[in-house]
Parts: sequence; C-alpha cells; structure tokens
Amino acid sequence: MSRQSLIFIALVFCGTVSRLLGQDNVSPQRKHAIDSLALEKIRDLSKYISIIGDKSTSFSEASRVVKRADELFAPGSKMGVSSLASPDVSYFTVDSYFQRLMALNYIKVKIDWYNIHYISDLEKQPDGKYVGVVTIYQRFEGYSAEGLKYTDVTKKDVTIYVEKKSTQINGMPIDFWDVILGDMKVTETKKQ
Repeated sequence: MSRQSLIFIALVFCGTVSRLLGQDNVSPQRKHAIDSLALEKIRDLSKYISIIGDKSTSFSEASRVVKRADELFAPGSKMGVSSLASPDVSYFTVDSYFQRLMALNYIKVKIDWYNIHYISDLEKQPDGKYVGVVTIYQRFEGYSAEGLKYTDVTKKDVTIYVEKKSTQINGMPIDFWDVILGDMKVTETKKQ
C-alpha cells in the first residue's frame, strides 16, 4: 500500500473519529492520540498483509505476523473472500483468512487497498461503543513463475469499532479510546 493511500485512510479515520469524539468532550490531546492509533493500526494491517502474502516470508515469521494481525480485529470477526470464477462469497475467521493467504499457490501475492471512504458515520451503540462502516477497494494480484496469473478488484465493507477502555498505570485508572476492526464483507468482485 502506498504512503499516500495510508495517509488518506488515516485522514478518513481521523476526521470521523474527531467528529465522533467531539460529542463526548474529549480533549484535543486525546483526539490526537486516537488519530495516531487509527493510523498505526491501518499501517500495521497493511504491513501484515504484505508480509503474510510474501512467499519469501518464512513460515514461522508469517505465523507470528498472523497472530499480530489477529489482534487488530474484534473477536469473531470474519473476512470475505471472493473470486471471478464464482459468484459465491466465502467468509473465514480472521486467522483462517491469513492462513489461507499464506497457503495460496502463487510465488508472489500483492494486495493493495485504495479509494477508502466511510459509507456510514460512526453511531453510538447502547453499550457505549461507536460503530461505522468503511468501504475499501482491494486489488489482488497473484503471480506464478511465468508472471501475473490472476488479478481482481474487490469492494469490501469493513465494520469499525471505536470504544472507550480503561487500564491502570501505577494504580491510577486511565481511560482511553481504541479503534478495532470488525467484519470485512465483500460487496463486489470484478476484473481489473
């Protein structure tokens, strides 16, 4: 994923999170911390996908990265997988999705995200969490020894959760906001 794409993703998250948090009288310092966290998680997921999909990555390293990638998602989150060969969409747990990515029969896999935007504003839920949906376009390229073998573009809707959490530092309770990724649903797959 290009640096420009990451910056755009961060701005989308930051703008919506800032509007959201203004409703809860969160300080500008906290807003900045949340914006930084959103950008960090986006960068991490992009980096993890690249490492896991890279066939030169050792199995032990890819497995370690899968565990780290799992931590970005809410428990039970599912990722949709589609193909031009079938109109069906399959859903896998996040861990299974990454395991399948590691096992693809390509010598190289390239996955880019672009044209990311919110299709729904974050809405407060009865449990205090905020939930929204982000649309991303994913370009998938699989290469064989002979060159480019398969390519498609998939439109995905990603559920985003922003929630207030608490922890203790030196016995003092500290509240903070966390950004968590949820289900990634496939809404369209087409030839590039």
